[in-house]
Amino acid sequence: MCLCIIMHYVSYVYGDKYMAQTVSAPLPPNTPYIRATTATAMSKKEEKPGEEKAEAQSNWKHLIYNPNTGEFVGRTASSWGLILLFYLVFYGFLAGMFSLTMWAMLQTLDDDVPKYNDRVPSPEYNDSEQVENELCLAGQYFEQDGSEQKKVCQFRRSSLGLCSGLQDFNYGYSEGQPCVIVKMNRIIGLKPSGDPFINCTAKGENVPIQYFPQEGRIDRMYFPYYGKKAHVGYVQPLVAVKLLLRKEDFSKDLNVECRVEGTNLKNNDDRDKFLGRVTFRVLVTE
Repeated sequence: MCLCIIMHYVSYVYGDKYMAQTVSAPLPPNTPYIRATTATAMSKKEEKPGEEKAEAQSNWKHLIYNPNTGEFVGRTASSWGLILLFYLVFYGFLAGMFSLTMWAMLQTLDDDVPKYNDRVPSPEYNDSEQVENELCLAGQYFEQDGSEQKKVCQFRRSSLGLCSGLQDFNYGYSEGQPCVIVKMNRIIGLKPSGDPFINCTAKGENVPIQYFPQEGRIDRMYFPYYGKKAHVGYVQPLVAVKLLLRKEDFSKDLNVECRVEGTNLKNNDDRDKFLGRVTFRVLVTE
């Protein structure tokens, strides 16, 4: 007896499931045959519990250094080299620009003359130290453009008379006739024309005023000023203003304004109330 079986294999793939089906071909009638049944084989990959943790650790290690690509923190050695070169050139350029601007600015500065003038605190006026200074010719500018170290003209504290503090240590305040010291700021190169003097007035009141030195004059021999470094020991001249208040002036709030007069210096600029003038208030009570 002859047995003929023709079989066809058809495979279907669904993900990780594999199915194999056997189909028998049709045979002539009344022919004995053996029907092959369908066999299905399924396999699935089994996962171990520790494998996920090991894979996560491996991913973190690759973020820092990947041995397959040679990358460190996501960049290769050549990439790191290029970016470091870029920042080196960039910050080097910024440092060079900053150094150049600083050098250019320093070229505009003078060791003897400051770029901007401001108020400078006055030194102490001591007659024993003033003796060592020069006896300058009154009424004339003391110009010293040729010498490197400038000389200083004497200014005696005793020239302030009753307001010098040598006789009256209270400067007139104990007797109701206070002394107020007025000075000009030190301005480098200033040579005021004429004969500058201080003139003070009490606004709205007729108050007698006495000046020391006489008439509140500022001698031209104290000009010009050459700067703190070149003109060591320089003292600008002072003018003492003594308010000769009477009893009827007591308990009054007096506004006193002092101006520099007799020169080309401005003293009436409404935009700057301290240009060439100063204002102060005095209140004396019994």
